[in-house]
Amino acid sequence: MRLRFVLSQTLQGLSRNLAMTVSVALVTFVSLMFVGAAALLQTQVGNLKNDWYDKVEVSAFMCPAGSPEPGCAAGEATEDQIGEIGTLLESEALSPYVDEVYLETKDEAYEAFQEQMADTVWAQSLTVEQMQVSYRVKLVDPEQYQIVADELEGRAGVEVVVDQREQLEPLFLVLNRATLLSVGLASVMIVTAVLLITTTIRLSAMSRRRETGIMRLVGASNLFIQLPFMLEGAIAALVGAVLAVGGLFLGVRYLVEDWLAGSTPWVQFVGTADVLAIAPLLVLAAIALAGISSVVTLGRYTKV
Repeated sequence: MRLRFVLSQTLQGLSRNLAMTVSVALVTFVSLMFVGAAALLQTQVGNLKNDWYDKVEVSAFMCPAGSPEPGCAAGEATEDQIGEIGTLLESEALSPYVDEVYLETKDEAYEAFQEQMADTVWAQSLTVEQMQVSYRVKLVDPEQYQIVADELEGRAGVEVVVDQREQLEPLFLVLNRATLLSVGLASVMIVTAVLLITTTIRLSAMSRRRETGIMRLVGASNLFIQLPFMLEGAIAALVGAVLAVGGLFLGVRYLVEDWLAGSTPWVQFVGTADVLAIAPLLVLAAIALAGISSVVTLGRYTKV
């Protein structure tokens, strides 16, 4: 009997404040969409780092003939200088940081260039002698690339040291900034959602003062009086959370898995499984928003 009464009061409150209820659901939906997008972006950054950081190499390009670099003022790197760099990379001092060392000769560099740029004018004009010897260094821990780079830079015969992380960091920076933007927008929308929920509950409580007064007179507890109002906010927020999960699921399914992943299969993108993984957190966040808003508002308007 009590449960039926609470449910009937909840449905009446939702119907009386239908416009505000829809507003709460929509604002919660947008808020949690941004929260979910931020979580998925951070998951994507983690996926990219796991995939690409393991493949990061430090490349040491030896001086070619006629290089304008100050370190190549003596001319093209000699066999002794090339051998010294190889010995350094395979030394015991760098063994904790270096996993594998690969020497690319001029002939190998020329063949690789011809394969990659076969249809360009450059491929027709370059010769083997214009290529340069280089070392490709695979690291034990890509986070410690600077240690190996510092050992190679400035060595006799080394023109330039290139770290592939320098090409990846701008991408991660953009994704991290997008995450921060999503978090900022989500914070603003969450505050808006809280204000809307409190307003909805306050209006509902004020419109039913006579009913709550009668319930107090017959000895109803505060929890029994407040429960319908709390359920109103929770239902509206829960609808917003379900819409947010559905929106993220459809977006990832069709935009990421079907479109982006189909055109760039070598990249591990987030998937619908990641959306389902964060779905419980979004639902709990919606319930927490509604619960906190209800407690703050009802403590003032319905407490005996």
